[in-house]
Amino acid sequence: MSQNPALRLMLIGGSLRSHSVNGAVLATVADMVPAGAQACIYRRLADLPHFNPDHDCAPLPEPVADLRDRLASADAVLFSTPEYAGSMPGSFKNLLDWTVGGGGLYGLPVGWINPSAHGGAHDTYHALRIVLGRTGAEIVEPACVDIPVPRDAIGTKGLIEAIEIRDRLRRPLDALLDAARTRREASYYRVG
Repeated sequence: MSQNPALRLMLIGGSLRSHSVNGAVLATVADMVPAGAQACIYRRLADLPHFNPDHDCAPLPEPVADLRDRLASADAVLFSTPEYAGSMPGSFKNLLDWTVGGGGLYGLPVGWINPSAHGGAHDTYHALRIVLGRTGAEIVEPACVDIPVPRDAIGTKGLIEAIEIRDRLRRPLDALLDAARTRREASYYRVG
């Protein structure tokens, strides 16, 4: 009997800023992924062309094809994004636009971590919920959380060092991996 391949968790941030709090959240989650799973941080947000339905056909622009290939091989996706002007950053919304239709989020378990230290970004995550619903993603409620992360909780290596925050990050991570495992097992039994 062959061993199951590791669960693949794709981590997508909505900030283009280097050393962002959202990036630190995702890097910390990647650092915490348990045995039997692997994490991949998506780093090509700035490479995606502006969404244009006329270009959503073969051959796709290379960055779009790469995004969709990565999503197709993922078992789950975790997002973390800042809020700009009361909603999602334009570059992050652009990424999501490329996933509508045949773009790869359909049926995938998804969650998000809102690290706003001031209790903000709720409009962004409300909008994210709507867009993810339109993509057909499976929103995993226990993996959709607000975990305030003050900038001083991030160490020199870009990871969150505060133990109490790391402990809180474990719950959405575990919930998302559990949903991915359940989806994979259901798929195995449908095929088998």
